Amino acid sequence: MEMKHLPIGVYTFSDFIKYDYIYVDKTKDIYNLFAFGGKYYFLSRPRRFGKSLLLSTLKEIFSGNKELFKGLWIYDKIKWETYPVIHIDFLGLNYTSTGELIETLHYLVNQNAQYHKVKLEEKTYDKRFRELVKKLSQRNKVVVLVDEYDKPIIDFVDKKEIALGNRNILKSFYGNLKGLDEYLKFVFITGVSKFSKVSVFSDLNNLDDITLDKKYTTMLGYTHQELRHYFDQRLEKLESELGIKKHLILEKINLWYNGYSWDGKNFVYNPHSVLNVFKKERFDNYWFASATPTFLFKQIQTFHTPVEKLENYESDGTIFESYDIDRMNVISLLFQTGYLTIKKIDEISLTTRMYYFSYPNMEVKESFLKHLFSEFSKKK
Repeated sequence: MEMKHLPIGVYTFSDFIKYDYIYVDKTKDIYNLFAFGGKYYFLSRPRRFGKSLLLSTLKEIFSGNKELFKGLWIYDKIKWETYPVIHIDFLGLNYTSTGELIETLHYLVNQNAQYHKVKLEEKTYDKRFRELVKKLSQRNKVVVLVDEYDKPIIDFVDKKEIALGNRNILKSFYGNLKGLDEYLKFVFITGVSKFSKVSVFSDLNNLDDITLDKKYTTMLGYTHQELRHYFDQRLEKLESELGIKKHLILEKINLWYNGYSWDGKNFVYNPHSVLNVFKKERFDNYWFASATPTFLFKQIQTFHTPVEKLENYESDGTIFESYDIDRMNVISLLFQTGYLTIKKIDEISLTTRMYYFSYPNMEVKESFLKHLFSEFSKKK
């Protein structure tokens, strides 16, 4: 049997089907979003963890493209209907000033209007967004999907003036959603960070943050069972190429790339790193090398973060309340961006939990400490 292709850098669901890429079926997890009656969702995950693919999958589901899902879990589980989808994606766009961000928002709204063949008459970006939703709702209730909502903020976390300016623009833009409830079917927003969510979405108080929800802890990333099932042929090929038994390869992949968790019980592999192991046929630092977190090292230095305690860091739930630029908690930031993860949660009482953080795996730990030492050496 011919092997399916490795979807490195592929984020469009229809391409997975059209070009025969390996698709790890997450549609049962996606179904839970509908089954529990939710409407407004927010999910935080580190970069390169499949957020864009998740939104692309949701877009195809709400567009009613049932045949794309033939053979997948959700195929015969829902009533397929067609809804107009507004897809806002900040990847690869410019926003180095509030003026550029406003231009970007105009572009994104106009792009969606052109896709749906809607003529807009309002002049400002926020009013045009409202107009687009209302006009599309004449066809059916509208779905809004926002990918990397926080990129215009976190890209400038070490340039506070730009970050705060962009935050205020986004707050004005997203604030439209609350007044559009009657026109909306479903809203899903993703990002790397939660630290700016509180202020950006303060008006949208019905937004369900599922970042730590146990029902969705494996919706992104690969579980061990999924690794064995979907990549069995690739494991056999790696066994042949490296001359190492399959069970030993699995142990090494586990050591290097597994370990991410948002509930302390269910753990997943980094998909970007796993795919690159099979492509390059060697173990290496793939996820960490894809973006050097210089701003994180600056924050660690600025706030004198106890690096020696990061491998076994304990905190109660208040650590998840420090989400804004004005009151940043470095440990919280390291967790949100994927350099720390939850290894265990102790239920102290009905209202109190103790969280135990550590590096997810060898790839992150070794690379993080190496780069941190390098940055500190430069300082001296």
